[in-house]
Amino acid sequence: MSLSKSISRRHFIEKAAVTAGLTALGTNTVMAKPHPAQKRLPREVWIATISQSGLRADSPENMVKTILSILNKNIIYRPDIICLPEIFMFRSIGQNPSMEERVKKSAELVKEFMNFARTNRCYIICPIITSENGKFYNAAAVIDRQGNRMGEYRKARLPLDELQDGLTPGPVQAPVFKTDFGTIGIQICYDLNWNEGCQSLRQQGAEIIFWPSAYPGGRLVNSRAFDNRSVVVTSTWEKSKICDITGDVVAQTGDWDRNIICASVNLEKAFLCVWPYVRHFDDIRAKYGRKIKLTNYHEENCTIIESLSPDIRVADILKEYDILTFEQQADKAETWSQKLRT
Repeated sequence: MSLSKSISRRHFIEKAAVTAGLTALGTNTVMAKPHPAQKRLPREVWIATISQSGLRADSPENMVKTILSILNKNIIYRPDIICLPEIFMFRSIGQNPSMEERVKKSAELVKEFMNFARTNRCYIICPIITSENGKFYNAAAVIDRQGNRMGEYRKARLPLDELQDGLTPGPVQAPVFKTDFGTIGIQICYDLNWNEGCQSLRQQGAEIIFWPSAYPGGRLVNSRAFDNRSVVVTSTWEKSKICDITGDVVAQTGDWDRNIICASVNLEKAFLCVWPYVRHFDDIRAKYGRKIKLTNYHEENCTIIESLSPDIRVADILKEYDILTFEQQADKAETWSQKLRT
């Protein structure tokens, strides 16, 4: 990066931190989109997520305005998808609306995010309260780039206080949603304590799991990402973060990035067992050089192979060297084991 570009970027960040008030954009986590002239990686996805830390309003309408203001100030990063916190419309508003009123307000205010998605050509995960057949659900609507509702996920695992408030748990089998960059799924807050939700989403092909929540989840979020070899994105009332398939944090909110982060993840990668494929790694490096990246996690006995070139697909490399992904290898071993058991 040239000195002039670095200074310009620094000035922009400083200005944004002062004028936005609610959010400070730090160079360590918020990254600019590549210049249009640059080639984009085949499966590069830009994700924005909100933290509701310190945000207050006197009504659901004004909380929505606050969130939209933050998004509008940061739309320069042109995210492919945005995740919002669990029932954010009714958090820190100094009111306690009835379930009927929450359903009504959710139906009205979700239209604001449908308009935002349509205008800015992005997907949005928008938590709401919804109802069906007289039952109320803590849910998250999925909005596509055209501003249409693709469907919704209903929280499956409810804590006692939500059950006492009159909410009903949704189906344990969560749906997945097909986007133009890949398959995604959703879990909400208390769901995280049961790995079967994330596991089911991964088995259905989900590569990114979004987790709107009241609490930040901590190490369990990283664990769910690693265990299920999925990107996990949190959006909470406190800290929010993006974890790669290794469980490593790509970006997170904090003191200097309080209410929004936007970062890219590369889905053109695969999770492998080191053994027995380590014998091919030197040949792969020699042939592809900087076009690929091999990262070994020695204690975990796993390797991530990642394409860094628009011209290289990981699946082609795996086929060339007859390499199975971790999931393919595990499925093959389990099928063989089942035959031997019977």
